[in-house]
This record gives sequence, structure tokens and C-alpha cells, in this order.
Amino acid sequence: MRNVILLVLFLAACLPSFGDNDYTRLTVKVTDDKGKPIDRANVRLVFKQGRRKLTLKKIRRSWELKTSQEGTAKLPGIPKGDILIQITAKNHQSFGDTFTIEEDDRLVEISLKAPQQPYSVHGPNDPRAKQQ
Repeated sequence: MRNVILLVLFLAACLPSFGDNDYTRLTVKVTDDKGKPIDRANVRLVFKQGRRKLTLKKIRRSWELKTSQEGTAKLPGIPKGDILIQITAKNHQSFGDTFTIEEDDRLVEISLKAPQQPYSVHGPNDPRAKQQ
């Protein structure tokens, strides 16, 4: 009987370690180079190195979503660690970088640039280049 009581006390002491303290609420804010929010930008998150617990739940390794009209995408309860964030939006350059997230709440602000002018290695001899 004494062993059973000790086992129950040990398991009760271990329960806080199975809490949600290894998860973060992440908000990604996407703006253009002038500070204007970009809506309907594609946001993709891939967990490069997340902490795993001993649970029976299926672990989701990536998320894909779009930004709101305010340019924000909110993700509740994702694992802390190294997270790859990739963003694509129409008429903007794409973005991709790995962030180390250790806070419980984190706001990641990303500014997308306008597309670059096309460049030809053929110079003025390129038949697709505009004639001036």
C-alpha cells in the first residue's frame, strides 16, 4: 500500500512537466516596405527543432495559413524551438528565415520588398529586352 501511495505522489509531482509550458502563441505581422499591411499573404511555418513530449497526440510539423486584412496571422499553441517562416505574397518578393522562439507570446514582424526589375545576362542583344 505504501508503494502505491508513493507512486501516486510521484505521478502527481510529474504532472506539471506535461503542461503547455513548451508551447508558444505566435503572431506573424506582414507589411510592405512602406509599412502598409499585406492581406492574404501565404504564411508557412515548419518546425525545424521543436520540443516533443511523451503524449499520444499527433504532432503537427507545419502550418499554412493566410494573413488577415491587418496583415496578421495568429497561431495558438505551437512548440517552442527553431521555426522556419516562409512568406509569399502577390507583387512582393518572397521571404524565408528561421527564428528561435523561446517566449510564451511572440510577435514576428516581417517586411516584404517590391519585386526587382528583370535582369538579362545578354544585355542589349537579348531579343526579349525592350527596344528603346
